[in-house]
Amino acid sequence: MFAATRAVPTAARGAASVQTRNMATLREIQVRLKSISNIAKITKSMKMIASTKLNRAQRNMNNARVYGETSIDVYKQSEVAAPADAREVIVTVSSDRGLCGGIHSSVTKATKNILVQKPDSQVVVLGDKAKAQLSRTARANIVLSFNQLGKTNPTYTEACAIADTIQKADIEYDAAQVVYNQFTSAIAYEATTIPAYSGEVMKAAPKFAAYELEEDEVLQNLKEFTFANSLYWGLAEGHASEMSAKRTAMENATKNAGEIIDKLTLTYNRGRQAVITNELIDIITGASAL
Repeated sequence: MFAATRAVPTAARGAASVQTRNMATLREIQVRLKSISNIAKITKSMKMIASTKLNRAQRNMNNARVYGETSIDVYKQSEVAAPADAREVIVTVSSDRGLCGGIHSSVTKATKNILVQKPDSQVVVLGDKAKAQLSRTARANIVLSFNQLGKTNPTYTEACAIADTIQKADIEYDAAQVVYNQFTSAIAYEATTIPAYSGEVMKAAPKFAAYELEEDEVLQNLKEFTFANSLYWGLAEGHASEMSAKRTAMENATKNAGEIIDKLTLTYNRGRQAVITNELIDIITGASAL
């Protein structure tokens, strides 16, 4: 009699613990479902915002390409080339914002590859993201950095201000390389460089005399103008690539959230059905016992 009396509460405790455990699990799943649904709404909204910004960034990029390609044509027509012992400066274009995949790592990697070949090059960093990455291995090469970039579409005035600040910092160079993310398509970008040269290097070019720009003041103005053009081109292309990467990242995040919601919903329905089945079994068993 004593053994039978103990067996009944033990079974009851086991059933109660199973029910409690199942109910707790269902509540946890409900909380996760609600949380992930809210995240999916946020990422979907961010994708729409990035899509709108991408359209504006592409229009701005197309305008900037006209400036940059003009400078490149001048270099090509006059056959400008940096000497072997040229003093070089690398301008790495990134931004202060994240949530865009490995877009900042690509320009950082390209900069490091250039430094492997030319370790004495000076580095100017545009944006806090690339600065943080380069500071780990090339802190000694960084001579100047800028932040508060990437919030809006870059302007030519902004590029001129950066070029002017670099000039006032007395950073002497014969050749400059602007490392930026070239916008290939809405889902692809590639780290590449835009050249820029000093007035002395341009003056020494074989066919530069055809432009009849021998005065030092004119050469200085041309140097500043072409350098600003290259910066503007790199900033605009980099911004468009960043908006594209953000759109892709938010689209993937929304898709992943949807897949997790589907799996959790299936798990929740199965658990809920199991609880209902157990309760029905208890009711039927009790009714049969009576």
